[in-house]
Amino acid sequence: MRRRAFLSIVCGAVTWPLAAAAQQSTNRKRLAIFSPAEPSADLHEHSKTKAWRALFAELRRFGQIEGQNLKVERYGREQNTSGPETLATEVVRSNPDVIYVIGPDAVIFKNLTSRIPIVVITGDPVKWGLAESLAHPGGNFTGVSVDAGPSISGKRIALLREMVPTMSKLGCLALRSHWNGPTAGPVIRAAAEAAGLPLAVSLVEFGASEADYRAAVESISRDGANAVMVVPSPETFQNSTLIAKLLGDAKLPAIFSFTESVEAGGLMAYSFDLIELNKRAANNIDAILRGAKPGDIPIYQVTKLELSINLKTAKQLGLSVPPALVASADTVIE
Repeated sequence: MRRRAFLSIVCGAVTWPLAAAAQQSTNRKRLAIFSPAEPSADLHEHSKTKAWRALFAELRRFGQIEGQNLKVERYGREQNTSGPETLATEVVRSNPDVIYVIGPDAVIFKNLTSRIPIVVITGDPVKWGLAESLAHPGGNFTGVSVDAGPSISGKRIALLREMVPTMSKLGCLALRSHWNGPTAGPVIRAAAEAAGLPLAVSLVEFGASEADYRAAVESISRDGANAVMVVPSPETFQNSTLIAKLLGDAKLPAIFSFTESVEAGGLMAYSFDLIELNKRAANNIDAILRGAKPGDIPIYQVTKLELSINLKTAKQLGLSVPPALVASADTVIE
């Protein structure tokens, strides 16, 4: 009897952690990350990208820990072999508990699901038809709007003109699908017209190669632009280093929309803080995983933007940076 009791205790001790582990695995929530312009290797807690590290650190702070109570499925550039629409369909078919979507491709999900909660970082979700209003989204979308209003394009043009007083034609380098959407192309055209500047627009396709970007920059230069606005999208962000180098080689001053682009060698940026926005997105993801409805969570609209200047790049371009512009900058790279 003693032997039988002993075996029962031992077997029970062995079985309990296995059962607990199985239960924990079964209870894991599933988060799908959709960012088809970025390598999947960047969509991790130990990413080289600070914004992604911030997202996972914030999720961990809320108790949402990958490998414990959270399973993360990544849909990045490597998975995007047949286009964003096909990839988005695959994400919805997998039926995760919440989807985190980066960029203008958020609109694809509107026609794919009205049931799965979706957290976005995108342009104006009201104009895109993703939400009834920022305060009361009302559907299955919430998150962050990086659309700070039409005046932001005018501000970027004004800052670039302060850096390059002789600017007479503005080049625009943009992702075609974004430029042709309701918020990018029309707003920038209106801002350029108000500033009395003709445009030289060069568009790249999703997944553009180095040769494609080289041709785009050459086209802008050939069309007579003497300064450039790099229109924000996950695609142009992912290629910041390449774009900065190509523009530098062409001796074209440019304003970007991400501080990280200036760190990568770009001249200047008037940008929102991707780290802050990912933290806000993590807050939304956690709330939904705990039972909140996305339609009840207000969408945060960016209001704070920061000016960054790379003085080394300015010197390479032969530009004399106005002291007042340097003094107003939030970040200056020597």
